[in-house]
Amino acid sequence: MSDQSLLSARHLRKMYGARLGCTDVSFDLHEGEVLAVVGESGSGKSTLLSLLSTELEPTAGSVHYRFRTGETRDLASLSEAERRFLLRTDWGFVRQDAREGLRMGVSAGGNVGERLMAVGERHYGQIRGKAIDWLTRVEIEEARVDDMPGSFSGGMRQRLQIARNLVTHPRIVFMDEPTSGLDVSVQARLLDLIRGLVSDLGLAVIIVTHDLAVARLLSHRTMVMRGGRVVETGLTDQVLDDPQDAYTQLLVSSVLPA
Repeated sequence: MSDQSLLSARHLRKMYGARLGCTDVSFDLHEGEVLAVVGESGSGKSTLLSLLSTELEPTAGSVHYRFRTGETRDLASLSEAERRFLLRTDWGFVRQDAREGLRMGVSAGGNVGERLMAVGERHYGQIRGKAIDWLTRVEIEEARVDDMPGSFSGGMRQRLQIARNLVTHPRIVFMDEPTSGLDVSVQARLLDLIRGLVSDLGLAVIIVTHDLAVARLLSHRTMVMRGGRVVETGLTDQVLDDPQDAYTQLLVSSVLPA
């Protein structure tokens, strides 16, 4: 893990008119690090993820990103073209509803291939070959390469979304409740898959979840949010095994042991 931050947030604040989205959020993310952002619905964690991924503009504060060249820039200074290129190359975004992260009118192989074409690949055979390779890596049979995402189960669509995002070897992947709404057995398989891929590829990940078991399984550090504010942050085992904040203690105690 590099000592130099890959992504840095400083005093981020987002207001929706008079309503607070989040305020005074600061942290650093390093290469290969997985940060879980946890809290109940309305805690501000999804707003934070949207700010970090440039889908929302902050009311105050800044987010800086260190590019592959070594240059660190304020994301607010990027042109729209630079921002879009970043989202197609260095970053991935795995959404809670896979239908929002996929092109539902394009085949499974086409969904993965589109991302490759976005970074300049043009050889059809190589694109199809890489698409098939990634489908098999996320446990989708090669025979399904030309099938439409609408014919897939929820778990398969989520795995396809992961393949689409990871095929260009991004440096950061944002994940918004990636296992929410799936059956428990499907969740377990998907989490094992995500953990293996993150480890193998050395990805930095920011994962938003209300499920502390997901945070424990996947993350190195955990940040707890309540009412738009960070109330506790630290190494995941420390936060979940010895919570210091009263709200974190309540969250942890409300989770029944397995």
